[in-house]
Amino acid sequence: MTQPPVASVVFTTYNQPAWLEKVLLGFAAQSRRDFEILIADDGSGEDTRACIERLRPRLPMPLRHLWQPDQGFRKCQALNMAIRASAADYLIFTDGDCIPRADFVATHLRLRRPGRFLSGGYHKLPMETSRRIGPDDIASGRCFDARWLRAHGMPATRRDLKLTAPPRLAWLLDQVSPARASWNGHGASGWKRDILAVNGFDERMRYGGQDREFGERLRNAGIRGIRIRHRAIVVHLDHPRGYASAESIAFNRRLRAQTRRRRLTWTEHGLQQQPQPDGAAVAGLGPAWPQPAG
Repeated sequence: MTQPPVASVVFTTYNQPAWLEKVLLGFAAQSRRDFEILIADDGSGEDTRACIERLRPRLPMPLRHLWQPDQGFRKCQALNMAIRASAADYLIFTDGDCIPRADFVATHLRLRRPGRFLSGGYHKLPMETSRRIGPDDIASGRCFDARWLRAHGMPATRRDLKLTAPPRLAWLLDQVSPARASWNGHGASGWKRDILAVNGFDERMRYGGQDREFGERLRNAGIRGIRIRHRAIVVHLDHPRGYASAESIAFNRRLRAQTRRRRLTWTEHGLQQQPQPDGAAVAGLGPAWPQPAG
């Protein structure tokens, strides 16, 4: 009998096959390989499917391509689709424009704790640098070297500490950082039972803050975040955001304000499209219904 994966890595994509290739090569270079990859595709065309099939033989872990029709920005629906399909009891989330450092999965697994979620960090790159990263730069880890990045168009900033801090300093920076341990779409992880207990992502959410609203429901349910923003690192590739609008961001802010004001732990617009069932779990004590086998 095949052992289930220790973790399911979930990320969305939409018609960015060049960036998707870099991300998949980053997962091919991970120090741990006992995980599965679930690509939650929000309606990409044939170029994306071809990219995945071309790279599949280079990946030493299982990969599933989950596709939904293109009906506008539906990231939360895509994420929920992947949650339903996941085979592991621990889920790691990132984005299809974020290359993971070689220790990304290992760090999330090493630092996971019962009843907590992990909040990772990213280093945003300009377009010039994003384009210049090639397969050898990912396999060798050069694309996480601050000096190499500066030589290829990235301006120096104090945020370079995320790339340069040795392990003990990275731990210390995470302890003293004033940043809240929020659920970040570029790098966050949690137990599947806790994700099911809050009913996954709210599918009403548009672009802008949809990940944070999910994390706020986890916190309301007693699942608090742990900062690992200097230890679990991705580099974020630049790209245009044609789907962003002031209207969508304002709409999401209203939903997030309601979640905070009412201390909601459940959305009726998530994995289950219904009110919170009787006996639903709170504070990370278990799923609100039997956990699927994946």
